[in-house]
Amino acid sequence: MLARSYGTMPDGTPVELFSLGRAPGLVAHVITYGGTIVGLDVPDRDGVDGNVVLNLASLSDYVAQEAYLCALVGRYANRIGGAAFTLDGTEYHLSDNDNGDCLHGGRVGFNRCVWQVVEWKDAPEPRLTLRHVSPDGDQGFPGTLRTEVTYTVTGGDTLAIDFRAETDRPTVLNLINHTYFNLSGPGSGDVLDHEVTIAADRFTPIDADEIPTGELRDVAGTPFDFRTPHTIGACIDDDDPQLKYASGYDHNFVLADTPRRTPQFAARCFDPRSGRVLEVHTTQPGLQLYSGNHLDGSLKAPGGAAYGPRTAVCFETQHFPDSPNRPDFPSTVLRPGQNFASRTEYRFATA
Repeated sequence: MLARSYGTMPDGTPVELFSLGRAPGLVAHVITYGGTIVGLDVPDRDGVDGNVVLNLASLSDYVAQEAYLCALVGRYANRIGGAAFTLDGTEYHLSDNDNGDCLHGGRVGFNRCVWQVVEWKDAPEPRLTLRHVSPDGDQGFPGTLRTEVTYTVTGGDTLAIDFRAETDRPTVLNLINHTYFNLSGPGSGDVLDHEVTIAADRFTPIDADEIPTGELRDVAGTPFDFRTPHTIGACIDDDDPQLKYASGYDHNFVLADTPRRTPQFAARCFDPRSGRVLEVHTTQPGLQLYSGNHLDGSLKAPGGAAYGPRTAVCFETQHFPDSPNRPDFPSTVLRPGQNFASRTEYRFATA
């Protein structure tokens, strides 16, 4: 395991870089700013290592970007409609950063914080634990929320991400990792030929503001049926209102009605160019498939290649968007004395 400086924030706070794992297996590179994955090196079908996530050249580039690129996201990932919710009879008004809604925790979410290093070890497996304490009232959310995230490289081919959280007042939370994958490598073009399978027979439709309508819709007969594998590009431009609202895929798929105790298969992604395979396993009840629709070329790879629309795909394991306003969705409420825990595994192979 390697640790080194990654620069300093504008206020002088140091940022560190940790590298977990060893070639020829998976090697994960994580910085303390946003708990961001700045590289994920995985061998292709010929055994050649290559990074499979979108990354940037410097800390200043990560600080300037607004795409949540490969960062930890909270206190509430995805959208809360109207930037408000009611809990135990009290209405809370949140940071409005998305046309009247609260997106990914507000203007200063967990992705913009320097996380504290709690532990990093190379044995029995390479792992890094980070902590962030979000004070009562942060971005409008109630309660002091203490969150820890552990990245572990296991078996030489899997990156496991464990979230834990506790609060001193009733609150809501939705914690995710927002990694952008291109299994051919960043800057190698779009991901429309990546073949995807998702273990979901329902999804949560959205309105024109990308807020869930509350319906759980069957995927059968729609462009959202990934129960059998097909490429991201096969249906992405179909004449479907849901795809038009999001300019492609940016939708929550229903994996389960409640969280699971152990990680279950959620999705598979195969890249025919490199032969790399990514499998996603999670305890979370939902998965957001995002096809990088809003990447506009302003962000660039370290070599200078521009990240344009659909040059990456995200598999965000989560609770459902706008759950605080949807009592029929799986609950995102956390109360004092309770411990939130989730685990997601990104498993890599070749075919």
